[in-house]
Amino acid sequence: MGDDDNYQGRDKGLEMKKDIRCPMLSSTNYTVWSMRMKVMVRLYDVWDTIDPGSYDAKKNNMAIAIIFQSVPEALILQIGEHDTSKKIWEAIKSRNLGADRVRKARLQTLMAEFDKLKMIDTDTVDDYAGKLSGLASRAAALGEIMEASKLVKKFLKGLPRTKFIHIVASLEQVLDLNSTGFEDIVGRLKDFEERIKEETQDEGQSNLMFGKNDMQGSGSHNNSRGRGRGKREFFSNLDESIKGKFKFGDGSNVKIVGKGSITLIGKTGER
Repeated sequence: MGDDDNYQGRDKGLEMKKDIRCPMLSSTNYTVWSMRMKVMVRLYDVWDTIDPGSYDAKKNNMAIAIIFQSVPEALILQIGEHDTSKKIWEAIKSRNLGADRVRKARLQTLMAEFDKLKMIDTDTVDDYAGKLSGLASRAAALGEIMEASKLVKKFLKGLPRTKFIHIVASLEQVLDLNSTGFEDIVGRLKDFEERIKEETQDEGQSNLMFGKNDMQGSGSHNNSRGRGRGKREFFSNLDESIKGKFKFGDGSNVKIVGKGSITLIGKTGER
């Protein structure tokens, strides 16, 4: 009965090991690959054939078999002449240290680009979020996983303050940015952006209506509505020395060419 239990335990152990797949070495993942492979080789209890390099034929062959499953065929042809797992491991290391330095240089450039990225005037929230996600994906391919909290804080920091300052301040007060998901924050800002667009469209339609009334109106009420925009004859007093620009919520602006007062007449005749 005891022997049967031992065999069953061994079988379960072998099944568990079969379920664990070796990571495949690529041109950019040597550092992560080597860390995972150390765990894999130790799991099979053959790491000592690599470090310090003890020789046991059975263990050595097992280590080589595991390594060969995790490297491309082209590399196997280059390192296959070595007869020990230690020599094979060191050959792989020497070929990839240069590639690892290139990976680190690329990652450094990528992170500098990430730090500088901001939402520009022509971007939508979706556009800006897509750029950040793209940089995060490229960093992950180079072995750098960005935490959601880092993405969230960078996303909010890169938004134009003049347009989003109020919503960002509100979110910072009611949410824990360390635990809020990136998609959640992006969704909230997209909703805010849509509401701003709707309000801007409504304002534009209202201005068009007032312009039409100015042209077609015949009564005192029609003539008094919305008439201050650019028409000197409707001002009771006007100081044209005042200059500047007025910026709307959608980012557009118009020139200020003067400031004055307009007399409006209500329905009951009050001025």
